[in-house]
Amino acid sequence: MKMQTLLLATGIGLAAQLAMVIAGHYVPFVKDHVFMFGGMGISLVAGLLYAKLAGEGWSHSLLGGVIAGAVCALLGIAVSVALKDTPAIILAIGTCSSALAGVIGGAVGKLLA
Repeated sequence: MKMQTLLLATGIGLAAQLAMVIAGHYVPFVKDHVFMFGGMGISLVAGLLYAKLAGEGWSHSLLGGVIAGAVCALLGIAVSVALKDTPAIILAIGTCSSALAGVIGGAVGKLLA
């Protein structure tokens, strides 16, 4: 697994997650209608980005996708919970669903590589 590429994909995903969380803190529409699918979409893109940039085999592409997707979501959701915009249970549910989105992104990225 290429750690530099994993850090890059996760960092880009985290920046996007944090931008969405901060926007949702101030814009109710974002919090009410974008958080769930937006967060999973960001994690999917983070996984896709890892697989495309790493150019590795299937197992590393899927593993990198799941890690990038889950970590960026976990940190973004933690900020949202700290801001009291999201219930704490979403930390577990959102991280798991974003991990799944990240592995799907890793698979798509591998197919497109």
